[in-house]
Amino acid sequence: MTKVKQIYRCNVCGNIAEVLHSGDGTLVCCGQPMVLQRENTVEAVLEKSADAKAMVGKHIPVIKKIDNGYKVKVGSLLHPMEDSHYIEWIELMADGVSCRKMLKPGDKPEAEFNLQAEKAKVRAYCNVHGLWQV
Repeated sequence: MTKVKQIYRCNVCGNIAEVLHSGDGTLVCCGQPMVLQRENTVEAVLEKSADAKAMVGKHIPVIKKIDNGYKVKVGSLLHPMEDSHYIEWIELMADGVSCRKMLKPGDKPEAEFNLQAEKAKVRAYCNVHGLWQV
């Protein structure tokens, strides 16, 4: 059973789909079931910060409330944005509203969202390591 907001990926062609309505069926692409992208919340690999005082990660989004909404950066240590490894998009969800910024190699792995809300959930999608959430 699919659920609203789930992300699925085709392991053959790389298509990505987001569920808008829950259903009992199976999402299929290229003749195969698409794979649910689970929202990772714990960094698998940590590196030393620039000042060597802390261990930091590159995938979990860091969210900061600003005057007009939220600023999001991907990773305590910014995620690389290379042709072969980059953040494809950052999404902020709050009060039933979703905002997404699409990214490409060479962009900064960050986004600002003009959305006023007390609490927000953020997801980011890495083309190599999948879906991450805070």
